[in-house]
This record gives sequence, structure tokens and C-alpha cells, in this order.
Amino acid sequence: MSLRLSTVILPYRRWHEGGRGAWQRAEQLGFHTAYTYDHLSWRSFRDGPWFGAMPTLTAAAGVTERMRLGTLVTSPNFRHPVTLAKELISLDDISGGRITLGIGAGGNGFDATVLGQEPWTPRERADRFAECVSLLDRLLTDDGANGVSYAGDFYSAHEARNIPGCVQRPRMPFAVAATGPRGLRLAARHGQAWVTTGDPKLYETGTPEQSRRALRDQVENLGKACADIGRDISAMDKILLTGFTPDRGRPLESLGAFVDFAGKHRELGFTEIVIHWPIPDSDFAADEAVFERIATEAVTQLG
Repeated sequence: MSLRLSTVILPYRRWHEGGRGAWQRAEQLGFHTAYTYDHLSWRSFRDGPWFGAMPTLTAAAGVTERMRLGTLVTSPNFRHPVTLAKELISLDDISGGRITLGIGAGGNGFDATVLGQEPWTPRERADRFAECVSLLDRLLTDDGANGVSYAGDFYSAHEARNIPGCVQRPRMPFAVAATGPRGLRLAARHGQAWVTTGDPKLYETGTPEQSRRALRDQVENLGKACADIGRDISAMDKILLTGFTPDRGRPLESLGAFVDFAGKHRELGFTEIVIHWPIPDSDFAADEAVFERIATEAVTQLG
């Protein structure tokens, strides 16, 4: 089974002070996709520079030619499907059809309260996520003159027109982030890909072996969700965003360590591994020379 290697570039640098260069270098290194987080701020970066995902991806589309681009991930925390769909269609056009929408339910971090609302309960978050993804699917697929009208529990649309639609047909691919049964069913129904960061309960005290068992269970549960609707799981890409398993940054300590890590996760069924672009003095600190060796040599060594 072939394995793709991608990266995620956090939007913390000014575009003309290293931001542009990272995206261009990512394409030169041969990454399949370069993603960015779609947050208004995030964890330890909250008190420093942090730029918007959609303008960043638009700028990245203008300085790259082949590499795919995407969010990892967008959430309903501060996004409305109608306005989001318009931005995504525009971005897909500007990039020449190179956009993947990574989308998840979101969490209880800064984005959950930045608009002044109380954090949603887990049930409401899941309900909003399901409705958001379903409506986005319609908005990005229907480019008819009458537009899309919809009245749901959380979102509404009235003759929302998205002419001429996505460059990618019938729409850009969705990479749906999920770990629980309900989210996995949503991924099976709407996703061209599925995203996971592993089991968050294992991050602090778990072992790499426990993490792989949990990931194996997630893949199996996704397979069951696909089977329930008559879908073949092999048709879906399975993406692991690294940095949140008990291994933490160890896979980036050497080329051999990464090849071992990636090989073990490819055996679980993963088709794409995403590594963070190195950020000094952060959880994503890594030797840039080792990072570039991994980018250029790891996939070949995996065979």
C-alpha cells in the first residue's frame, strides 16, 4: 500500500518574513499536501502572531503550482456553512482545483468562546458538526441558478448561490476528522478521506503500542460505518496527523525513527501521514535538516 507524506504549516509567521518561503519549500520538498490549522488562535501561540487560514491558503495557492492545499481542520466553532462555501469555492478556483477541506467538530478551546457564546455541550457540538457537513456538501455540489435553501436546527440558507461551483467535481474532497461512532458515520457518508490524531486519552500516559491499538480500532470502526452504507473503506484515504500520540516528536528525531513509525501506521491502513513544519521553542520543534531528509527520503525507503 502506497503512503503519502504531507505537512501542516501553522500560520504564525508574517507572509514576507518566512511565511511564503515555507509553502514554497514544502512544494520543492515534494509533500503531497500542505495544510494549515483553521483557528483564530491556538494553545501556546495565543499570545503571539497568528493569521487566518483562508487568506493564508489563498496566498499559498499563488506561490505554488502542484502541491495540494487544505485546512486541518475547519470547524463550526466560528464558521457558517454559507459563507464558508463561498470562500472555499473561490479558493478552489484560485488554486486550480487543489483544495481539500479538512473539517472536524472542533473543541472547547479559544475558538469555542471567542464570539461570546458559551461552549457547546458535546451533544450540541456533534449535532452542529453533522448539520454543517451535510449543508456544506449541498452548497458545494449544487451550482444551480436557484441556489440552496435550507432551514435546520442550527443553520439556515436562503437561495444561496454558488455559481460556478468547484473546479473539482462534483466538489472538493472532504477529509472528515472523527474518532467516535457518530463522527465516523459522518466520515463514511460524506468524506473522501478520514482524519485522526489518535486517542487523546493516551497522549499523556499511554504508550506507542496502546496508541496503535486504539488507531487500529478506529480504522476497524470506520470500516464498519462504511459497510453499513454499502461503501468500501478502501476507497477512502486515511490520514494521521502526527504530534498528538504518545510518541510526540520522537518520529522526527531521525529518518530511521520516522520510517519505523510510518511503516507501523501504514500497516494499520493509513494512506497519508502529516508532519508539522518545525517551529523552534514549541511542541513542534525539530531539526530542520532531519525534517527535510524525512520529506525527501522516507517514502522511498518505505517502498
